[in-house]
Amino acid sequence: MAKMSRIKKEKHIVTIMVKLYCQKKEGNTELCPSCQALLDYAYSRLEHCPFGENKTSCEKCPIHCYKPAMREKMREVMRFSGPRMLLYHPIAAIRHLLNR
Repeated sequence: MAKMSRIKKEKHIVTIMVKLYCQKKEGNTELCPSCQALLDYAYSRLEHCPFGENKTSCEKCPIHCYKPAMREKMREVMRFSGPRMLLYHPIAAIRHLLNR
């Protein structure tokens, strides 16, 4: 099995978290426009990360590239989705915790 790039892993985790938030917290069956915009923004930030494959987790990064409003929204999503990932996506959650 080929090793997945750091950016791809981050995109995968953020996708799981945003979808989980939108479905379980907001009650949507598909991503709402607000959550889709957040996911698109996160993808854009990951694709343009100056550290590339050598990036750390965003919370440890010396450069905060998220706009304050988007950063707060992503924090809210992660606070809600993080613990629930253990129930809905346990393998991804454990891998994410080990790769921080």
